[in-house]
Amino acid sequence: MSLTPRQEEIKSAFIAARGSWGEPWETTLQIDPEFVAAYLKLYLVPWKKNHLSPKFKELCYLAISGAATHLYIPGIRAHTRQALAYGATPQEILEVLELAATLGIHAMNIGVPILVEVLVERGRTEPTPLSDHQQELKAQFTKTRGYWHDFWNEMLELDPEMFEAYTEFSSVPWRTGTLTPAEKELIYISYDIAATHLYMPGTKLHIRNALNHGATTGEILEVMELASVLGIHAVTTGVPILTEELARLGKSDQ
Repeated sequence: MSLTPRQEEIKSAFIAARGSWGEPWETTLQIDPEFVAAYLKLYLVPWKKNHLSPKFKELCYLAISGAATHLYIPGIRAHTRQALAYGATPQEILEVLELAATLGIHAMNIGVPILVEVLVERGRTEPTPLSDHQQELKAQFTKTRGYWHDFWNEMLELDPEMFEAYTEFSSVPWRTGTLTPAEKELIYISYDIAATHLYMPGTKLHIRNALNHGATTGEILEVMELASVLGIHAVTTGVPILTEELARLGKSDQ
């Protein structure tokens, strides 16, 4: 199906900016070209400011797609490929995935305080003083991760075994990785703030940590801008299904 001059203009701009084209964009362009133009403008905001390198932007996209709250496989593949093309190493890509793998601990970050609230309703008064071993775990976490937050207190008190295991698990990329501390914190922000998670305590904590490690306001905003395009996956996932269904009915996509 031939394109109008406006559709050709939008397609050319998209390819120039993104370096690729195909479904679902061809179908979307034919049905609603102005949506493609509007999306391209939204997508390009962080790519015009460039507080972050192209490679690091792709690593943020990878963390957002790979986080357990999203697991968008096409995005994982595309952004792994593009990060490698921009010079990312296998170690850096694995480090990003390791950072994203810590998301599961939010079950404890949210659940343990709720448990304590219920225990208080049932007569719990003061927390149990920490043992020497628990104090050592707190010191180890603070040294390795570079911070302490009050939401770890109740988990350390009530479930020191889980806290110890998580400290070891979450500290691996901090000991073996090559990203800077500020970059690690930006990766945490990228998936905490994503629409599929919106974990406010973690977002605030990692913004604070990122600033403490030297990240700029512009870099933090750019990470949020990258996360803000996640909603386009409604189109990139849904339009191919629309195309299949139109073909099944023998209808055009106009």
